[in-house]
Amino acid sequence: MKLFTVSEANEMLPAVRHRLVSIQKLYSRIDKYRDGSRAAAKASQAGGGMTGGSNYVKALYEVGKLTTELNDIGVQLKDYTRGLIDFPCMREGRVVLLCWQLGEKEEIEWWHEVEAGFAGRQPL
Repeated sequence: MKLFTVSEANEMLPAVRHRLVSIQKLYSRIDKYRDGSRAAAKASQAGGGMTGGSNYVKALYEVGKLTTELNDIGVQLKDYTRGLIDFPCMREGRVVLLCWQLGEKEEIEWWHEVEAGFAGRQPL
């Protein structure tokens, strides 16, 4: 697990924000195809298929790629709808999570214990 300082996490926010916005847009596209994908899955034994199927698959692939990129750099995606992420950090000798979501200021202002989640956020 990569551990970030507050400064390191803040430096990563612009690139992370870009990925989060892209993920939200992709999920919006995916939602438009959800009913068609269910129908295609049910009809798969008869050949399946759906209108926009390749666009649906491409959007799924892109979401997977972006979430993998976040994971690979050590960022934990908690909620794509809110653009909620955590950065593991060492604080007072224990691992905690620096917490940020889309729409907040341009720097991280919150942290929480690993088990506490968003509801346990505390100001830095």
